[in-house]
Amino acid sequence: MIKKVRFPKIYFGWWTVLATGILGFWVAGFHVYGMSALFLPISSDLGFSRVQTAIPSSIGRLQGGIEGPVTGLITDRFGPRCIVLIGILMVGLSLILMNYVNSLWSFIVVWGILLGTAHNISTTIPVYTVISNWFVKKRGLALGIQNVMNGSSGLILLPFIAWLIIAQGWQTSCVIGGVVILVVGLPLTWFFLKPRRPEYYGLLPDGAKIEEQEIDVSQVIDKGVMYAAEVKEVEFTLRQSMRTSTLWMMVVAHSIQVLAISAVNIHTIPLLTDMGIEPLKASAIMASSYVAASLPVRFVGGLLADHLKKNHLRFLLSGAYLIGVLGFTFFLKNQAMVGIYVFLTLFGICKGASMVPFSAILGRYYGRKALGSIRGFSQLLMAPFG
Repeated sequence: MIKKVRFPKIYFGWWTVLATGILGFWVAGFHVYGMSALFLPISSDLGFSRVQTAIPSSIGRLQGGIEGPVTGLITDRFGPRCIVLIGILMVGLSLILMNYVNSLWSFIVVWGILLGTAHNISTTIPVYTVISNWFVKKRGLALGIQNVMNGSSGLILLPFIAWLIIAQGWQTSCVIGGVVILVVGLPLTWFFLKPRRPEYYGLLPDGAKIEEQEIDVSQVIDKGVMYAAEVKEVEFTLRQSMRTSTLWMMVVAHSIQVLAISAVNIHTIPLLTDMGIEPLKASAIMASSYVAASLPVRFVGGLLADHLKKNHLRFLLSGAYLIGVLGFTFFLKNQAMVGIYVFLTLFGICKGASMVPFSAILGRYYGRKALGSIRGFSQLLMAPFG
C-alpha cells in the first residue's frame, strides 16, 4: 500500500512541461538555431570551408541515432531524470569548451560529439517520454506547449545570440550559454522531472482523480492502463512495435522531413548573407518567418492530435508534409526575397504541424510501457537523414 503523494493543486505534469520547455528553449537556442548564427563567424575565424563547418552538426544528428536506442532503454528502465541531468551538465561544459576550440578536430569533438550527445540526451527522447508518461488525453496539448517554448528560442534567443556574437565574439557567447544552462538547468531537472510515471506517486495521467487516499501501486497502474484504453491506447513492447507496418511508414515519412529541416536550420542564415543581407537582419528574417510560423502550429497540431480519432491522425501528418513540399516548390520557382519569405513560412508551418503530432501519435499507437525505447529506435533509423 502507498499513501497518495500530496502534490500542489496544479497537476505536477504541468510543472514538468514548464521545466522541460525552459531547458529546451536554451539548449535548442544555442545548438539548433544558434548554429545558423555561429556558422559564418566560426568558419571565418578558424578558416573552415562551409562543408567543414557543417560536419559537427551532421555528426551530432548521426550520433543521436546511434545512441537513441540506448537513451530510450535507460529512460524506460531508470527514468528520465538521471539521463537529463547528465545531458544538461554536458551541454554546459561543451559550450564552455567552445572557448578553446581552435582546429577542425577540436570543433568536431566539442560541438559534434560532446554537445551533440548532450543535446540528444537532454532534450529529445527523455523529454518526450516523461511528458508522454504523465499525459494521455492531453498529451498533444502538453507536447505542444513544451515545443512552443522550445521553438520560441528561434524567435527570441536567436536574435540575442546574433547580437551577442557581434558584441562579445562567438567564444564568449558560447561560454555565457554554458554557464546559464548549468546554473538554471540542473535545479530545474532535479526538482521537476520525476523518475517514474504518475501512477507510482498515486496519481493518474492528466491529473485525473482517484478517490481512494491509500491504494496499492499495482492498482493505480491498472487504473492508468484503463484510463489510457479510453482513447484506444494499447501498450506495446519495442519488439511488438517493430512488427507493425505503421511504425516503419511513420519513420520513413518523417525521415525525409528531418533531412530538409536539418539543412534549413543550418544553412538559412548563410544563404541570406550570401545574398548581401547583414547577419542580424538575416537572423531576424529567419525568426520572423520560419520560426514564428512554426510556433502557433505546434500548439494547434498538439490539440488536433488529442481530438482526432486514431485512424485519422495520418491525415494530420500527411497534410503537414504537403505544405512543406509547396514551400520548397515555390522557392525553386521564385528565388528572390518573396520566394524566401514564402518558403520559410510554409516550411515553418510544415515543421510545427508535424513534430508534435509525430511524438503524440507514437504514444497513442504504442502506449507508455516502452515508449522511450520505441522513440529511440525510431531516432536510430532517422538519424542518417539528419
